[in-house]
Amino acid sequence: MKDRNHLFDVGISHTVNIIDKGTVDIPMLQILQPDGSAHSDAQMPDMSQETAHKIFQTMHYIRVLDERMVGAQRQGRISFYLACSGEEASTVGSAAALSEHDMIMSQYREQGALAYRGYRTEQFMNQMFSNKLDPNKGRQMPIHYGDKALNFMTISSPLATQIPQAAGYAYGQKMAGNQAITICYFGEGAASEGDFHAGLNMAAVLSCPVIFFCRNNGYAISTPSSEQFCGDGIAARGLGYGIKTIRVDGNDVLAVYLATQKAREIALTENCPVLIEAMTYRLAAHSTSDDPTGYRSKEEEQKWREKDPVQRFENWMKSKGWINEEQHKQFIEQTRQEVLAAMKKAEQVDICEIDDLVNDVYDMPPWHLQEQLSQLKKHIRLYPDAYPKTAGRIRHD
Repeated sequence: MKDRNHLFDVGISHTVNIIDKGTVDIPMLQILQPDGSAHSDAQMPDMSQETAHKIFQTMHYIRVLDERMVGAQRQGRISFYLACSGEEASTVGSAAALSEHDMIMSQYREQGALAYRGYRTEQFMNQMFSNKLDPNKGRQMPIHYGDKALNFMTISSPLATQIPQAAGYAYGQKMAGNQAITICYFGEGAASEGDFHAGLNMAAVLSCPVIFFCRNNGYAISTPSSEQFCGDGIAARGLGYGIKTIRVDGNDVLAVYLATQKAREIALTENCPVLIEAMTYRLAAHSTSDDPTGYRSKEEEQKWREKDPVQRFENWMKSKGWINEEQHKQFIEQTRQEVLAAMKKAEQVDICEIDDLVNDVYDMPPWHLQEQLSQLKKHIRLYPDAYPKTAGRIRHD
């Protein structure tokens, strides 16, 4: 590749040779069919029953969490939420293939990866309710999680900022000689940002051990992929930057797990980036501020519900005799009770100190911030009923 960049050993043509976008056919790895049965000639991953069970429970846990928190937003208990319904196989299946020492840099729909790492329900709630137990001190929107102990970088709101950051972090891992990589999650909409191109090129040129994991769910909020780009998805862009690339069925847990295992092995042993494009679908709205009925049909949604990654994996596990129906029902009910109890507890916790708005940024807050803080405190004293003392909307004296 380096020699070709300097026109060494490049084929010569004496007529115009147009390379069409269909010249390179990038296949999609699929192990499980939509009904959960495995293809007869499929390369099966080495997945233990214990790992499969943990993946399965994490996917169901996230479904319960998403359902409850969307409801909480509708009740006015939290301001915002993003569900990952339909994309659980992509996030949980890939996280399961990593080492606990690998760094995760996510976008905002990877709560499954964080839950698989061990993030507890009360931690999810404290962040979403922005109470005094939130490590971010209430200065982030809901779903902007982060946990140093779990090697999960704090989420940023702007799209794609994590992509060049991931390249840089992975470069640092290589320089330090760590036996670890970075995985960077983003949607195909974020791949339209300049940071995507800068990050991939940086990782390729500097040989950074990073997995760029694109969840191609078909929509950038309301913009369908057909209006975002004309090329062959996001996978083709990896080839353009000289990056090893895998396309995988993002609704197939086994395929995602195997693809990520292989990508991690390559990134670590060869010190190079790998791009994975997971073809999936967002069954839920983009966020609680979005109404998908304005830009897609119920028929389209139903078509993808028939490819539900959770049911697909459940069918495969049943075929292996790895599911106890009664225990599974108990798990779902216990999870619902746990999520509800943690939510009620988190909204009763005191909010952060008002001074935390300007702390931890400067050694000494500048005069204009101190002045604004003083004005804010005066305003709150005038209208105390509008500013409850706990994270919930109800005032608790």
